[in-house]
This record gives sequence, structure tokens and C-alpha cells, in this order.
Amino acid sequence: MSSRTEPQGGPVDILMYHSISEGGGPTCIAPAVFAAQMEALAESGSTVISLDHVVAWRQGRAPLPANPVVITFDDGFCDFAENAYPVLSRYGFGATVYLPTSHMGARECWVGAGDPARPLMSWNTVCDLAGAGVVFGGHSLSHADLVSLSGESLEDEVRRCQQVIAERTGKVPHHFAPPYGRTNSQTLGVVRRYYRSSCGTRYGRVTTASCLHDLPRLEMFYYTDLKWWRAHLAGRGSAYMATRRGLRLVRDILSKPWNR
Repeated sequence: MSSRTEPQGGPVDILMYHSISEGGGPTCIAPAVFAAQMEALAESGSTVISLDHVVAWRQGRAPLPANPVVITFDDGFCDFAENAYPVLSRYGFGATVYLPTSHMGARECWVGAGDPARPLMSWNTVCDLAGAGVVFGGHSLSHADLVSLSGESLEDEVRRCQQVIAERTGKVPHHFAPPYGRTNSQTLGVVRRYYRSSCGTRYGRVTTASCLHDLPRLEMFYYTDLKWWRAHLAGRGSAYMATRRGLRLVRDILSKPWNR
């Protein structure tokens, strides 16, 4: 007899970070701002949970605590170890870091990379952090736009990335984030074969209706003004989220090829 029940509770906030540094642009958040965001999170009464917990909840195998939050980082920059991990440790917060495995120990060099290019963690650092409890997930081999690939090339970016992390850390990664948040049915089909969940860049909160392989996240650059972050944590952030969604929709429409 199955012990599974329909999932209840939620929503879950999955926080999306990239670089915790003083650089410009939406993928950088200053260390002092990040520390303040984590302090506010700790004071809010929220509970930081893992993506494994989210999967178990969505499958009806585990209840959620009050105000659940997941913390994620894309790209595996060195400043995660230098600036983010000490703050997370201070509060006992876990995190998942998605790695583009071919670039570890080097500098970002993909489309949209920062200028100057930011360094990524070495495998020695990754292994040390894995031993300390940090969860590492896949972010493809080369930070490729997976939608532009098919067949063996797509399979290799997704599957081989998982294998490399397992070989390096001794732990098989079960969670994935496609670079740029770019997916389609073909991409998701491949990701599903190897990973329990996948997080994109769609702005939103995880509910019982969310697809485990297309989970929305909160882009934390939108919450660098702490008044909006504290309002969200207090349950007063719906109007701000709606405004942000509207602005993103306009941006996406204006970026379409027929508007160029």
C-alpha cells in the first residue's frame, strides 16, 4: 500500500543567487546586502529546507514546515566560498550550488559573462564544501544554451555534468538548473531522466501545481532593497511580485526578434 498523500501546504520560496560580490549587474549582490538578506531571513521565522525536501513534499511523502525557503546559487563562483558560505554557516542555512563542470577552476567565459570575468571555485574547494554539507547540482558541462542543442550533444551536457560532479565529490547530484533558464520539452525530457528536480529563472513561488522540473525561483537582485525583502518575508509581498512580473513581461516582449 502506498504511503503517499496529496501534497498540502506551501508555497515554497526558492531563492536564486549568482555572485556575491561588489560587481555590477543583476547577477552580483554585494556581500553586505547578502548578509542583511540572510539576517532578515533568520529573523523572519522561516525554515530553510533542501530541494530533496521539496521533492518529497511534492510527491506526498513529507509535510512542509512553516514558511519554507530553499537557497540556490548558479555558476559556482569563488565568492560563494569566500562571501556566501560563511554567512550561511553562521545561521545554519543549507544551500544548493549549480556547477557548469567544464569551467571549474577557471573563469566564466560564456555568453552573458561578467566583465571582468569572475573566477569559479576549484574542485578542491567544491569537495571541501561538499564534505561540509553544501549540495551541488548540475548546470551543464559548458554553460550551454540547452535549447540550441539536440541528440547526443544535449544528452552529454546534461548526463556528463552529473557524472563529473559524482566522480569529483563522491556524491551523485540530483538537482539541475539549465543555463539562462532556457528549456523546452526536449530539454526537460532529458533532464528528467537524470535529476529529481530542475530550477529555472521564471519568477515565482513553488506551489502544489508546480512542475518539479521547471521550478520557479525568486531572483534576489529584486530584493536588494531590504524593505521589499522584509515585506515578502512578512507575507506582504504579493503586490511587489505582481509589479515585477509585469515589468519582466514587458522586457521579454521587447526583446523578441520582431521588436529589434
